[in-house]
Amino acid sequence: MLTYCVRRRFWRCENIPTTSLCCRIAFALQRCSTATSARSVAEDSDHTKTLMQLCTDRYYIASGQLHRDSFQRGTNCGYGPLGMELRKNILEQWWNSVIGFRAEVFGISTLHTSKDRTTERDGQLRVVDTENLRQILSQRELSKDQLIQKLQIHIQNGASVRTSLFQGALEQYVPSLELVNRKLPFGLAETGLCFQPSGGPSCITRTCAYAHILCVTVPDEVTQSSLVWFCSPRTSSQWLDYWARHRLQWWRKFALGPSDFSCSDITEEELAGRASRGVKIVYNFPWGPEALETLLSRGDAELLQTHKGARNKLQCLDGRKSVVPYAISVTGNLERGVLAYLYNSLQQVKKVDSKQRPQQRKVLKLHPILSPVKVALDMGRGATVELRQVCDGLLKEFLEGGISAWPGYLETMPTSMEQLNTKYDEMGVLFTAVISDNTLESGLLQVRSRDTTIKETMHISEVKNFLSRYISTAQNI
Repeated sequence: MLTYCVRRRFWRCENIPTTSLCCRIAFALQRCSTATSARSVAEDSDHTKTLMQLCTDRYYIASGQLHRDSFQRGTNCGYGPLGMELRKNILEQWWNSVIGFRAEVFGISTLHTSKDRTTERDGQLRVVDTENLRQILSQRELSKDQLIQKLQIHIQNGASVRTSLFQGALEQYVPSLELVNRKLPFGLAETGLCFQPSGGPSCITRTCAYAHILCVTVPDEVTQSSLVWFCSPRTSSQWLDYWARHRLQWWRKFALGPSDFSCSDITEEELAGRASRGVKIVYNFPWGPEALETLLSRGDAELLQTHKGARNKLQCLDGRKSVVPYAISVTGNLERGVLAYLYNSLQQVKKVDSKQRPQQRKVLKLHPILSPVKVALDMGRGATVELRQVCDGLLKEFLEGGISAWPGYLETMPTSMEQLNTKYDEMGVLFTAVISDNTLESGLLQVRSRDTTIKETMHISEVKNFLSRYISTAQNI
């Protein structure tokens, strides 16, 4: 069944920026071109173009899906193999940093869609059957008022899709009270797909005077991370500061340039009555700072509204006193976080090649924990069949040990080591291991580091332990 997400309000189409990875990179080109400083514009535009090309060439974004006008068209694109792995690594580290950080945080999972009328909100997106819409629109005998009434009923009967994870945590609050013996504080964490209205609507048209009455938007898909922390009203301000410090430290932990990540208060105009106080973790993109995570102290009003004001069943123990807790929400945008780390990790270094020609070395210096590929396996000169068998065995050993590896030795096109190093640097591969005739004779192979470009010789039996220790050390720094 072909479905669209339809705004409940026909006449209101907000200009909300799309957050897909490809759209934000393409949008950077447009934003860079309008900056005031010609020099910074050129530098930022060059950096953005380089990153955009690298993402498509090196398997971070699905091939053919990134174009300059993708933002204007509101096109969402898919991740390539490395982009998907980077996204998975960031999501996994976020989850560990929240669930594993405090014993009072519990994971939950809520539905993408709901027909529950008790939690309706203005501006919700709804899923409707377009075939039924076409049938309604084809009824030419209906007056304008009758047509609008039928459309409203049809849309209201459709399931609403979530635009954030906050409401789900409020609904799970009461069932979670037994886990904590009704004691504060505690938190509920979740990650998942949400739908947000795109920047420009498209319309289902009808060949009549009423063609404009139905505004349909194809929403953007955004992967959100959410922590809702329930605490005593008297300590809510301290807890907001606590989580803001924790989240900023987490973002900076994996950054090549930590100073590009910062924390700032949300103004009263931005809060717009949603909360009494707010903080945002931002990354300084070439076009300006944008929020990666938003922290809001939301009070108890939304919790009471969700549970119909039943204060008795909502109360928890704050020491010896029973209180209705305040909710602090920590909401992150994973797609924007992926883009921030890509921007932050791209380095362009001038160098000369083997023929003394000036070149620019592009390196995606992602943190070892986030890097999609830890080691690439390639073959040097020697007996092809025997070397490939060694590579197969080493690849299997890496994968069984949880070390992501790239089977470069399966490439059929002849490539020089210099070209391979360039490719793997742009892919963000931590190490390159080259198996050669020397490996068959003595068990020794050559390992090159992405970050230092230093080549070391080590025994084949030591490589797995070396990589494991390196990754473990990077995790604990």
